[in-house]
Amino acid sequence: MFTTLIKKFVKQFLLQTPPTLNLKNKNFSNNVKFYPYLNDKNNVNSIHNYINNFGESNKDKIFYVIKRSPGTGLFSNVTFVLNHLINAKKNGLIPIVDMENFITIYNEKNKINNNKNAWEYYFKNLSKFSLNEVYKSNKVIITNDKFYNTFKYNLSQDIELKNLLNKEIFMSDNLSKIYDLIKKRYLNKKVLGIHFRGTSYKQSPGHPFPATKKQMINIVNKILHKNNIDLIFLSTEEKQYLELFKKKYKDKLFFLNSPYRSNKNNAFKVYPRSNHRYKLGREILIETFLLSECDHFIYVNSNVSSAAIALNKNKNQKRYKIDNGFNSKNQLTSQWLWYIKKNLPKFLGGFDKNLRTLDEKI
Repeated sequence: MFTTLIKKFVKQFLLQTPPTLNLKNKNFSNNVKFYPYLNDKNNVNSIHNYINNFGESNKDKIFYVIKRSPGTGLFSNVTFVLNHLINAKKNGLIPIVDMENFITIYNEKNKINNNKNAWEYYFKNLSKFSLNEVYKSNKVIITNDKFYNTFKYNLSQDIELKNLLNKEIFMSDNLSKIYDLIKKRYLNKKVLGIHFRGTSYKQSPGHPFPATKKQMINIVNKILHKNNIDLIFLSTEEKQYLELFKKKYKDKLFFLNSPYRSNKNNAFKVYPRSNHRYKLGREILIETFLLSECDHFIYVNSNVSSAAIALNKNKNQKRYKIDNGFNSKNQLTSQWLWYIKKNLPKFLGGFDKNLRTLDEKI
């Protein structure tokens, strides 16, 4: 009884995966097979044992439906897709992402740009085939949702992931137009880009500890002193961090006005604007591309910073990583450890408040 209550508490209050909107996944018959990843060490079955027959179309093709429901952050989902894309290419399969029939945390109840597929809210289809055509086809493999421990996960350091990201994953035309307008307006000067994570990242088990306010201001001031920076571009989901930078750097600062910002971990728990879930993904995607364009980039390891580095839009970008170590993997301990360490002196295990700037040109 006590163990059950603890599990319920952890699931409701501590786990980072947010709920979806009130939408239902596609109902398949009990005969439909979902494919466990071929290279998982516990799976020795052949990929061909998981072929489903949905009709008589395309008998000469095998489709590979990539799904992840409910999924997590946008670039975690991208990394998941890239791992399955590697497998599809290796086995001569035709990949397509289904985040329409298998609901993710970004799905909206209404169509976005005439599309119900959350993948195609942000990115172009991986093939020329539609989901409607795939589900009338003779040979279809559908993945399961598990992010296997054998998957590659670091976009910025794994060459295969990096190459696929740049050669196979393309921003949707609609978002490309928005991105190009912002880029044209702001990125014609020398820009320092900053990805300043807050909210849930302070309590995420097993994740890198985010920077503190003192650390961030310290390293920004050192970079400004040493370099002729025209503008600072700030990407943050925490409202108090934006207010701090507005106060400190005033006219030197620019940021996107549209992103939802809060001092609580509630981005997926509230719905304060039309198409809110879609906009959460749209905003971090555009911010990531902008961060990749900047002349200088301050970051803590995350899926967003890893993607920005992997995109490598500015070949001469100078990078500065703040490394505070990793949070505990224990669900309970991770909730308060960052708050304790940020107030401790370094010799007692606290974070280094006097960071030096480290060029990490990758």
